[in-house]
Amino acid sequence: MRLFPKLLGLGLMLSLSTPIWAAGMAYVSNERDNTISVIDMSSLEVVDTIPVGQRPRGILLTEDESQLYICAGDDDTVEILDLATRRVIDRLPSGEEPEQIALHPNQRHLYVANEDDAIVTVLDVETKRVLAQIEVGIEPEGMGVSHDGRWAVNTSETSNMLHWINTETFEIEKNIMIGARPRHVEFTQDDALLWASAEIGGTVHIIDVETLEEIHTIDFRIPGVNQDRVQPVGMQLTSDGRYAFVALGPANHIAVVDAQTYEVIDYLLVGARVWQVALSPDEKTLLTTNGVSGDVSVIDVERLEVVKSIKVGRFPWGVRITSGSAS
Repeated sequence: MRLFPKLLGLGLMLSLSTPIWAAGMAYVSNERDNTISVIDMSSLEVVDTIPVGQRPRGILLTEDESQLYICAGDDDTVEILDLATRRVIDRLPSGEEPEQIALHPNQRHLYVANEDDAIVTVLDVETKRVLAQIEVGIEPEGMGVSHDGRWAVNTSETSNMLHWINTETFEIEKNIMIGARPRHVEFTQDDALLWASAEIGGTVHIIDVETLEEIHTIDFRIPGVNQDRVQPVGMQLTSDGRYAFVALGPANHIAVVDAQTYEVIDYLLVGARVWQVALSPDEKTLLTTNGVSGDVSVIDVERLEVVKSIKVGRFPWGVRITSGSAS
């Protein structure tokens, strides 16, 4: 009996010395399986697989982390997944072939890139009413909304453009040409800059939001990797402005970029055909979706090291991570 307090103390010491991963759950859309994989961020294991609509790609958490919006591209809808019950509870009229989505800070206006229609659809998620359909370039994919709610930005892959949409008028105020086949956009925390990836161009473009002019272009060179395989797609920026993480597609690496100097710090080898990335809410962990290898790579952000691979469904595409308060 006297050993129990000692064992308890030893267990406490072990728990304090063991690395603590971000709490919560990660949700991964599996494009070929029509499922969402659920990863427990404490154990870094898949704990559930949820059937959803056909060809799920872009996914998005609501601010309160109670729901997940899912682009079911082949069903021409955005599904709403209730995270408490892990069931699809509703569908939104998204327009044809939704690929990526972004939610306005008002938590009501959802911007949907309709890849096959060359349109951005704006929905009111409460009334399920279509507020606007905005004609953009050919093959719209990437979708982002600024933190202050002023701008919605869409990327059109074939037109090689960024379309800047006024969120009050739902009208395009400017089109900016960047590198070939732009795929994804991310605003900095202060909305001063927009980062945009160009897949075939092999570049990332930095846009000054005040002037709507490009101020820098980042190139990537990975030793031993053919340059035509370096194809930037998904990105994530840390809130402190320190790092940008860029998924480089069939190059099978994540580029770690100094977000102040735009210099590439390192390239981290992950799974095959890395597509999207997501930071945990505490920004200690980064997950990548690797489409061809069908897994998720886990990166320790402090050490900038890949520490684990987690097998999920076929062709994982999108990924989002909750804080744990509502997962």
